[in-house]
Amino acid sequence: MAEEEVGVVVKFFAKPSVAALEVKSGSIKKGDTLHFKGHTTDFKETITSMEIDNQPVEEAKAGDLVGLKVSERVRPNDKVYKVSEDS
Repeated sequence: MAEEEVGVVVKFFAKPSVAALEVKSGSIKKGDTLHFKGHTTDFKETITSMEIDNQPVEEAKAGDLVGLKVSERVRPNDKVYKVSEDS
């Protein structure tokens, strides 16, 4: 499985369990699998919910700041990789 760095975590909100993510390159969309990796973070998650400015969106491009529902805690500066099937 190939992984391509697509962004970085800017902030984490514990109550709704949402990661604020800045998309640095490429694009992400609902259904994509992301790999969150940092000093104490290392898990994969499929995007089920994504918002920009509190509006649901299907896709985010480089330069966008998006909120993603996550099942585990993430930390600022954790790297985010998009996992693709092709090797």
